[in-house]
Amino acid sequence: MDYTVIEVPDMNDSVSRIVLSGTPYLIRFTYNDTKDFWKFSLYDAQNEPLILGVKIVPKFPLNVFYGTARVPSGIFGAMTKLEHIGRKDFLNGNAQFIFCPVDTGE
Repeated sequence: MDYTVIEVPDMNDSVSRIVLSGTPYLIRFTYNDTKDFWKFSLYDAQNEPLILGVKIVPKFPLNVFYGTARVPSGIFGAMTKLEHIGRKDFLNGNAQFIFCPVDTGE
C-alpha cells in the first residue's frame, strides 16, 4: 500500500501547503486542548474549504463522507497502535497522519 505521511507541526494550529496526486492543497491541523483531540481541514490552493474540522481518530478513513470531485482521490487517516491520539503523539512518532491515494484508472 502506497501512502504519503503528512507531517503534523508541533503547534496547536497550523496551515501547511501539500501536493497530493500532483495538485496543491492547504492542510490545517488544529489541536483542542480542552478535549484533547486533533482536527484537520483541507483547502484548495485558493483557500476555498473542501473538508472542514474533521476530528482525527485512529484507524478510520477520515474523509469517507467527503466524495466531491475537488477532494483528492484517496483516504486520509491516522496510523497508530493507540486508542487515542494526544497532543504530542504525532511529534514523538506514536501516530502518523497519512494520505493513501486511490487509483481511479484515469
